[in-house]
Amino acid sequence: MKSGVILKNIIPFISWYATMIFGAIFIDFVLHYFGLVFIGKYLGYLGTFTILISFMYSLNKRKIINFATPKVLLDYHEYFALSGSIMILVHAGVHIHAILPWLGIGAMLINVASGLVGKHLLQEASKTMRERKMELKNVGANPEEISKEIFWDTVSMDTMKNWRTIHLPITYFLALFSLIHIVSVIFFN
Repeated sequence: MKSGVILKNIIPFISWYATMIFGAIFIDFVLHYFGLVFIGKYLGYLGTFTILISFMYSLNKRKIINFATPKVLLDYHEYFALSGSIMILVHAGVHIHAILPWLGIGAMLINVASGLVGKHLLQEASKTMRERKMELKNVGANPEEISKEIFWDTVSMDTMKNWRTIHLPITYFLALFSLIHIVSVIFFN
């Protein structure tokens, strides 16, 4: 694989992830600069609520709700999860003095990374398959020939759709650590 192709495939992931990290650092810096550090506590609540809203996509996929298109809800899921994660990172700041918050932040960072990687892999696989179909159509292949030619591409794409088998357990750990954190704050503060 050429280095240009590698960069093309890695840069979107790094850009989104870096935006989240540096956005949180910038917001935390501004809050400290203006003496508004207390706002970080409330960003924890708002970030958690924002991440919970992002689960509308998952509820729609499981047919629990049905009021928007999956594409719209997926876009909301991505943006709400990312913005909620930024708020949670600002909430945590560098003031973490216990193992549980570190585990929660670690699970959240891994979860965001797995979501971004999954999104990118599926987009690239879909794009590659569409391009392959168009190439085959342009050389005059009939639908049956196209189907045979892209069979393994289809199998690969279906396999990549299973990245959620990694993303979901990480999400469950994030939810568990968050719940334990919230309960411990309620009982011990």
